[in-house]
Amino acid sequence: MIYVDAKETLYHLRTQKGLSQAELAEKVFVTRQAVSRWESGETTPNTETLKLLSALFGVSINTLLGLPRQLRCQCCGMPLDDSLTSREPDGSFNEEYCKWCYADGEFKYSSREQLIDFCVEHMASTDWPAEQVRAHMEAVVPELRHWQR
Repeated sequence: MIYVDAKETLYHLRTQKGLSQAELAEKVFVTRQAVSRWESGETTPNTETLKLLSALFGVSINTLLGLPRQLRCQCCGMPLDDSLTSREPDGSFNEEYCKWCYADGEFKYSSREQLIDFCVEHMASTDWPAEQVRAHMEAVVPELRHWQR
């Protein structure tokens, strides 16, 4: 599900959950007028409120803001959406990594080579031979933030 902007996203998520503006306001500790201003596009929620809304609706902050940027896993390069985005041990989204590279507060690959070997094994097909997958991953992976540390 893709929304044009934050106001439409917030309205859709609120109504999908069957909440009035007042009920949503109570759950995230703001006034009904604040919710109204978000949904009219006058303002956007602050960072702490975005975290509460993310937990309440089970979507990432990026989704709440209307998908303003295409997220990519900073370990393997996979495009991210809410179903693929990793979570912290407390259940909050970690919008830097996919659920296969980072889960339960831990990274799953200890080296670039281990990640690339795994990707080659699982991504290669008749349309994308192993040599091409390896060449692609060897070009992409070193550019990602996780491996530049």
